This record gives sequence, C-alpha cells and structure tokens, in this order.
Amino acid sequence: MVMPSNLPPEARISRRALVATGAVGSALALTARPSWATQDASAETLLRQGGVVAVFRHALAPGSFDPPGFRLGDCNTQRNLNNEGRAQARRIGEWFRERELRPARVLSSPWCRCTDSATLAFGVPQVWAALGSPHGAPETTGARHLRELGNALVDASARSGQFEVWFTHMFVQSDLLRDSTGSGEALVVRAERNAAAQVLARFSVTA
Repeated sequence: MVMPSNLPPEARISRRALVATGAVGSALALTARPSWATQDASAETLLRQGGVVAVFRHALAPGSFDPPGFRLGDCNTQRNLNNEGRAQARRIGEWFRERELRPARVLSSPWCRCTDSATLAFGVPQVWAALGSPHGAPETTGARHLRELGNALVDASARSGQFEVWFTHMFVQSDLLRDSTGSGEALVVRAERNAAAQVLARFSVTA
C-alpha cells in the first residue's frame, strides 16, 4: 500500500534539488531554457520528425495535493479530474487524431488523474511508477527514478520518426526538466546521453 509522504517540506525540497546537485548521475545533464522558442505549430513539426517526448502534466484536477490517507489504485481517495479536466484530456486526444499523430508509447504516472488524462486522450496507457508524484511516497521519487526517467528520455530521443507521450505531475516535470507547465500542457523535449536536455516547445491544446 502506498501512503502519503510524512517527510517535512525541507526533505521534499532536497529531493527536488537532486537534479541541481548532480545526484541524478551522468545519464542526463539538465538545463533550463530561459524562454519558449516554439509553440503549437512547431510542436507538431517536432512530433512528426520524432525523436522527442511530449511530457504532459495531467489535465485539470482542482486542488494542490491528495487527501490524507489516499491510496494508489483507489481513485475515490485521490484528487481527480473535474469535468473541465476530462474535457481538456479529450481535446488533447482530438488534436493528435486530427493530425494523424500516433505516439509510439503512452506512459503514465499511477495516479488516477494521470491515467485518466492519458486514457481519455489516447486509450489505456502503460503505467510507470517513475512518473509518480514526488509528494506521494518515498518510493515514487528520488535519484533512482530520475535516472530511470533520464535514461528513457535519451532512448526515446534516439528513435527518429516516432515520439512518446508521458503523463505526469508538475513536480516531476520540474525535477526532470527544471521547468513545468499548467494542467493539460506539455513540454516537447529531447536529450542526448551526457548532454543537456532540450525543451524544444511548450505545447497547449485549446478549445
């Protein structure tokens, strides 16, 4: 059973600092982009070219954290998508289908607001614990999962002509890429081993 983290705020901050201090290891060097160079049109071009990952924050789920005593696998105990969030997730899928953009893989955090976002957009995703919220439990954060995410990003970036879609949380975006998005938005990213991860576009689907 996964229970909420009892770590104090300073401990959680130190986990997020793992990236900045190099604890993620040599698999991926991370840098922040000072500004957004491209938007939706260029995001489409990048996805068609492949060798990128669209790292989405889950669609709108009002609130900040999960209720005390929440349980993974029991959506009734978690913070979930509202009607606007469900509509937002469907629009994401429609945008991809209208452009005949088909991800090679759709991966999701085990939290219901992420799996629901992915399912409404693309169908049932592959659940991946490494994408789980750092504020959920110690086993869903830390250097090991950041290394795992970094290595997977490098591998996906090497596959020309295809792209992946990941659904995760704001804190995971921040830990991995040193930046984050609003609900239902994505960072289109690419990385080479032992080189800086590049945030190539910010991607937002509007009505």
